[in-house]
Amino acid sequence: MEIPHSKYNETYFSRNELERLLRDRDIDPVGVGRVLDAYDMAESVHEFQKRLDGTPYFWHPSRVARIMLIELNHTDPNILCAALLHDTLEDSHVLTPEILELNFGSYTSYLVQKLTKDIKAEGPMKEWVEKEYIEKLQAASEDARMLKLADRLDTYRCLEFNVKKNPIKYIMETQEHYFPLASGSHNPRLKYLIKELQKEQNKFLG
Repeated sequence: MEIPHSKYNETYFSRNELERLLRDRDIDPVGVGRVLDAYDMAESVHEFQKRLDGTPYFWHPSRVARIMLIELNHTDPNILCAALLHDTLEDSHVLTPEILELNFGSYTSYLVQKLTKDIKAEGPMKEWVEKEYIEKLQAASEDARMLKLADRLDTYRCLEFNVKKNPIKYIMETQEHYFPLASGSHNPRLKYLIKELQKEQNKFLG
């Protein structure tokens, strides 16, 4: 549940609110259960993580799921599960694509894999990993690209709270590498995400 009058980075999507909204949208009980299981798994994986602003890391994927469900009105359980789980392969030593597929299906596992990057790479290898990651996203399904832009949008909305060491660099990288993920698409959800990203960066840059 959101904290009344709180800063954006201090908000999160509570399990109860998520369940209520899923049921309000008449999603079948099996789908609701899968999404709630994804919520529980992601919360467990990120339990001891913090972002640079000191907030629990899990609040970030919960908000990405909220963007997908509330702002984009995306009710596909596969997409919502992937939104919640999108960083779990990067942050867990035991979770594998096979475990994700067993619990949440092949498409959710596919999406999370496409959104997963080697975050431990350094130096020249880091640049190579970033280039390969962008190419992987460009070749991925539209759903994967949509999830990545929603992920970036949530972080954009947290930039003023020092969630990134170099917010200007993050904005420039997003413009150069991630905005093109929506180029040529007529999908209104992708267009919405780009519009919101532009609005947030204009607020930050002045």
